[in-house]
Amino acid sequence: MPIFHKISLRPEVENYLKQSFLNKEVVSASSKQEAERKFEALLIRLAHPPSFTTVRVNTHLASVEYVRDLLLEELQKQFRGLRVPVLQHPTLPDVLLIPVTGPRRNIERRQCEVIVGAQCGNAVLRGAHVYVPGIVSASKFMKAGDVISVYSDIKGKCKKGAKEFDGTKVFLGNGISELSRKDIFNGIPDLKGIGIRMTEPIYLSPSFDNVLPSYLFLQGEVIALDKVLNKVEKLKQNASLLGLHSIRAFCFDATKALKLGVIDGTEGTPPFLPESFDRILLDAPCSGMGQRPNMACTWTLKEVTSYQPLQRKLLNVAVRLLKPGGVLVYSTCTVTLAENEEQVAWALTTFPCLQLQPQEPQIGGEGMMGAGLAPEQLKLLQRFDPSVVPLQDMDTDCLSDAKKEDMIWLANKDCIGFFIAKFIKYKSTEEKVSWK
Repeated sequence: MPIFHKISLRPEVENYLKQSFLNKEVVSASSKQEAERKFEALLIRLAHPPSFTTVRVNTHLASVEYVRDLLLEELQKQFRGLRVPVLQHPTLPDVLLIPVTGPRRNIERRQCEVIVGAQCGNAVLRGAHVYVPGIVSASKFMKAGDVISVYSDIKGKCKKGAKEFDGTKVFLGNGISELSRKDIFNGIPDLKGIGIRMTEPIYLSPSFDNVLPSYLFLQGEVIALDKVLNKVEKLKQNASLLGLHSIRAFCFDATKALKLGVIDGTEGTPPFLPESFDRILLDAPCSGMGQRPNMACTWTLKEVTSYQPLQRKLLNVAVRLLKPGGVLVYSTCTVTLAENEEQVAWALTTFPCLQLQPQEPQIGGEGMMGAGLAPEQLKLLQRFDPSVVPLQDMDTDCLSDAKKEDMIWLANKDCIGFFIAKFIKYKSTEEKVSWK
């Protein structure tokens, strides 16, 4: 049973998403009732954290086994002796998985309260402490050392510095205040550091604040995009046939491209880059509608839909930079049809030189219907859809009884929502492309 309501969206945004997920192709393949059920399940999943925290090991500095042992020691300290397993992913050996236990439904709520902003609340659900900039209000007599109940202001209605708040708020757990109310709201604009140290979070997830920073980095999705990009056996064959002597890879920095005006619609190769690449990873700016947990999104429909034309401009640049025989991987961390499958359909139509390729590893589900892609093409995509598994209540007893293969399966499915497409460029194209 979900402990939170579904993600709070503007009505026009929810209707826009619903129309996509209940498109004619989807409804005809199942039923309207089933499509509606799956859509509602997705909205609920987005408000809850994934079942696992995913980290990657810097194998240039240490072995996975060595870092795993260090991490186990750190987690025992954080969780006060509670033993939580750390799993090595069988397909992605440099990826470690830490199960998130919860929700813990029997935490006693305290009279002294702190209200935090929605983004701060999302971070707390992933294991963070409450930092001072995220605190919106605190009870009148709060002192350093008090036990505090922490709530998220998911509607953004609480006034900064308020002494009480009766609006919509979501309980996140309890913690110990590091500062008094007076210290927090003393008018010093750059006051930073931990304001509330979480001791009883509703979801027990590890904090990675300065934890093994040289050895680990957080990875929101289970799959590593570079693994898909770097499966180059076919690419090497193509390179040999085309007389290419080396494989050059490029992770497209969309932010840099924006700042330098590379995607303003002009012809030619971007001035800050070499002429072409064998491999390009375009991790595109997107609406981020697959991020979890996210209990509230205040974006307007105009903001949500603004990314499709930008992504098409970036795809245009990426295809021009890609050598014949080269591989392009396009990815987003959103669940919208417009930014995923519709972009694939557009790219295949706009660039006749592109063709979809099988992906390895293949961990996600196939693409969603509704963009006019053939069933064979949908199978070549990877859509990670959190609605495919029911919400899990996970405690230490569940962890001790669970089989490793079942936990790996759950980690692969109950993750953030994201998308991957892999193309190969068979021949160059010189025609001017419309971005509309």
